[in-house]
Amino acid sequence: MLLWVGLGNPGAKYARNRHNIGFMALDRIAQDHHFGPWRAKFQGQVSEGRLGSERIVLLKPETFMNLSGQSVRAAADFYKTDTSEITVFHDELDLAPGKCRVKQGGGHAGHNGLRSIHQHFGPEYARVRLGIGHPGHKDRVAGYVLSDFAKSEQDMLDDLLRGISDGAVELAAGNGPKFLNAVALRVSPPRPSTGTQGKPTPASDAPGAAPAPVQKRAAESPRSPFEKLKDHFRK
Repeated sequence: MLLWVGLGNPGAKYARNRHNIGFMALDRIAQDHHFGPWRAKFQGQVSEGRLGSERIVLLKPETFMNLSGQSVRAAADFYKTDTSEITVFHDELDLAPGKCRVKQGGGHAGHNGLRSIHQHFGPEYARVRLGIGHPGHKDRVAGYVLSDFAKSEQDMLDDLLRGISDGAVELAAGNGPKFLNAVALRVSPPRPSTGTQGKPTPASDAPGAAPAPVQKRAAESPRSPFEKLKDHFRK
């Protein structure tokens, strides 16, 4: 059994904040993969389901970000989950918007939700780092993470969340590269190929196309005796 934790803050006020992208990722997975209904448990919201052969418990702590570890600890104790079976989905200032990375262990880099989980489990849990970009100065970070994604970022956000859902089965199976590839196919899909000059290949040049019909010269009309006589006197 795997415990996947999305980080965020509870309530409608925070629902679309950049800091809540962890909640958004779990909501998308639960919806697309037909998990059970969300229910209040472990100081948070829980939904259960399966991805491939793995049973997954999704947890959105409702303790507010700074105390996320309390909720994760309660769920892990109930399900007897080892630290190696926990994956945390969280916002990442040091990644550009739309970027996604998988990481095993490491520091919390000042993220209060991760800091709280560290206090209960140490650093050796997995993370799915979801890029939100940096506002440019540390004094602007608090206001930035607690603000909503801009309208211009909505398509990017939707592609990222869809990619996470697409690759969720691979992530559950422990295949990080295939998971990241599924995300990349949504965020940066390959461009269609074109002809040699960057233009679509004409239909008549396509393999197997029928040859163009040969244009026949119009038959010359017969010349009258009078026209032939005029030619005789021109010579």
